[in-house]
Amino acid sequence: MNQVLSTLQPEPVWRHFQTLCNIPRPSFHEAQLRDHLISWAESLGLSTYIDPVGNLVIRKPASKGMEDRQTVVLQGHLDMVAQKEADLEHDFTKDPIQTQIIDGWVSAKGTTLGADNGIGVAAALAVLESTDVAHGPIEALFTIEEETSLRGALQLEEGILKGKILLNLDSEDRGDVYIGCAGGVDINIDKLYTPIPATADKKAYEIRVSGLRGGHSGLDIHKGRASANVLIVRLLTLLKEQCDFGLSAFSGGTLRNAIARDAKATINLEARDEAILFRFIETFEKRCKLEFSVIEPDLKVGLTPATLDSELDAATTDRLLNALYCAPHGVHRMSTELEGVTETSCNLGVINLCQATSGKKKFDACLLVRSLVDSAVEHQAHVAKSAFSLIDAQVRMENGYPGWRPDPNAGLLKAFLQVHKEVMGYEANVKVIHAGLECGIIGAKYAGMEMVSFGPNIRGAHSPTERMEIDSVSDFWDLLVALLASTPKA
Repeated sequence: MNQVLSTLQPEPVWRHFQTLCNIPRPSFHEAQLRDHLISWAESLGLSTYIDPVGNLVIRKPASKGMEDRQTVVLQGHLDMVAQKEADLEHDFTKDPIQTQIIDGWVSAKGTTLGADNGIGVAAALAVLESTDVAHGPIEALFTIEEETSLRGALQLEEGILKGKILLNLDSEDRGDVYIGCAGGVDINIDKLYTPIPATADKKAYEIRVSGLRGGHSGLDIHKGRASANVLIVRLLTLLKEQCDFGLSAFSGGTLRNAIARDAKATINLEARDEAILFRFIETFEKRCKLEFSVIEPDLKVGLTPATLDSELDAATTDRLLNALYCAPHGVHRMSTELEGVTETSCNLGVINLCQATSGKKKFDACLLVRSLVDSAVEHQAHVAKSAFSLIDAQVRMENGYPGWRPDPNAGLLKAFLQVHKEVMGYEANVKVIHAGLECGIIGAKYAGMEMVSFGPNIRGAHSPTERMEIDSVSDFWDLLVALLASTPKA
């Protein structure tokens, strides 16, 4: 075990978490970890099952004296978000996560930590191997591709779960219990363009927006953090008013559910306009630093020479930038029923213009709409569709998923609140989250299943600043153990 985590308690949870750090598991690359878990489970005499989409179920019989209790589903997802500092060499499909401890928190060195949802999976594995935890029959469900499309939950085979109680271990605030979540849909856009050659009298420059905090597009969308994608589009649109340039390429963001931290664009302009460009970049950076002085202290706007390449003509550039400028991003509406809760939002997660086959340039983008209200998801999705339909782009609404409607009178919630008070010594906060937990999707497939979601303190999820509070993991484990011991009779 990595010496960094080897002294932490509870030892089984941290040991399994270290295993998850050692085995690469970005979305679409969960197979290696899944195969490892199957071998591990079978070595303990536990049964395993892989459904057609690739989700893993590990079953464990009840502990002695608990045979008459209801079956509990422990649920988490195998994949993690792959985000790193721009200057760090790290291959998430091959390289392990390097952990460190700073001031009572575990984090990674320049990358996402994978506590989302590695710590939930680790806790479930600790239960599966335990000989001293009292529990009824256990079904541990580990899904795939939660971070990219929720495909594992959406295509979960029906009928494979017998439990009527589900503990989702994918929340990020000690002392909170979640009983509802937002639904959502991906908006995927693409279009091919025929570029024109750049004339020899032009020079190419790469403009870069960097140093932003980024974050989770659900949990952090209301915090006013800047989006690098929004800023690069804003920059290019304003620059167009001061000088002509040909748009050669741009890219920003890596995931639909992460607020873009970095974005860059390559433009071609005549040498006579270089002075205008230099002054504009300097002025734009100063204005953005002032606008986001508190929330984005490390914001940078840089300019470097680039290689001259083909470009979009002026009219095409204008239309594309106008469509992107109109694309929704940020909070659309706060809930009128739940104070302080975001109801509807949209994240302009990924934008890209690059060289394609046959001399074409390909534009693509991905937005993620979330809402507690299904009709609001539909409305905001059509706002995005309308913006890009104006440039005749192909717009696809994909991977839609339902929200998880809260039930404040559920028996499981009442039991959770009682156990939480006994273990933690204070009342839990009952919340609804503006993110796409898998509970709503699984609940739609398994009518009558009661669910709650809880976890330790995790901050900066979906960004290289992700960190997890050590003390809260111990509390998380103690709470899970007490909940399993209190499982009602079947």
